[in-house]
Amino acid sequence: MPTEASALASISLPPWFKQQIPDAQHIERMHRLLKAGDLATVCEGAHCPNLGECWARGTATFMILGNICTRACRFCAVKNGTPLEIDEQEPHAVAAAVKKLNLRYVVVTSVTRDDLPDAGAGHFAQTIQEIRAQNPQAKIEVLIPDLGGKIENLKIMADQAPEVIGHNLETVSRLTKSVRPAADYRRSLRILESIKDLASGILVKSGFMVGLGETHEEIIELMRDLRDAGCDILTIGQYLAPSKTERHFAVKRFLEPKEFEDYRLMALNLGFKYVASAPLVRSSYKAEEAYQAACRSVNRV
Repeated sequence: MPTEASALASISLPPWFKQQIPDAQHIERMHRLLKAGDLATVCEGAHCPNLGECWARGTATFMILGNICTRACRFCAVKNGTPLEIDEQEPHAVAAAVKKLNLRYVVVTSVTRDDLPDAGAGHFAQTIQEIRAQNPQAKIEVLIPDLGGKIENLKIMADQAPEVIGHNLETVSRLTKSVRPAADYRRSLRILESIKDLASGILVKSGFMVGLGETHEEIIELMRDLRDAGCDILTIGQYLAPSKTERHFAVKRFLEPKEFEDYRLMALNLGFKYVASAPLVRSSYKAEEAYQAACRSVNRV
């Protein structure tokens, strides 16, 4: 089981990355529960530095459609290659884990499945249905790949009306092809801007990393593009290379905490309903808190 230490061991980090050591018993309990259901999490697959903190709170981001991605993004620790067959029991297993953990808020993401006709949208929809059937009180957030840029695939999920649909741009336009070779900046924006066309009540979320060599001006442009696409919730975090191999993009710079706070205030001024911006912020970090704050912003609580 990866830990913060194993995930970040190859990187010399600034002092503001220090974290408290979480309770190992809570982490082991979560690990056993996930293993019993043969479930994957992006917490483990992506070597998230917040794994210990989140698992100690009894929260995790479920990763469906297997743990092998059809793409090889240069920022990501998830394995890539030829995926296995879809586990038809997975939606039920995820819902059962949500029930056992008594979660009020559930985040579900996936590897990218370019090999599937619907890019996995139908499996997402089944997972949402199962969670709702077993946990009618739970709010659901899905963090999706670009679905091949096909709006009909997006509609399959939007029809299930999750509270939040997120899709990350990850980096600025100029660096997209270097960092995400199979992705397309404008295609991702089209997916985001189409969400409210399909279901106006769904909150739209996105996130990006800094420290990859982007300029201040490019960050502002990215934030404006996201607002123009109707994005409500934004996350900004420091990029940490999963390894020092050529496969992974090298960290160009560590931004100081004050810079993250400056970007948070700029983003709020642009009209985002909620912004999480700090070195260790990741897409799903304290997702329920972000959802509730965004709801309060539009008087929806």
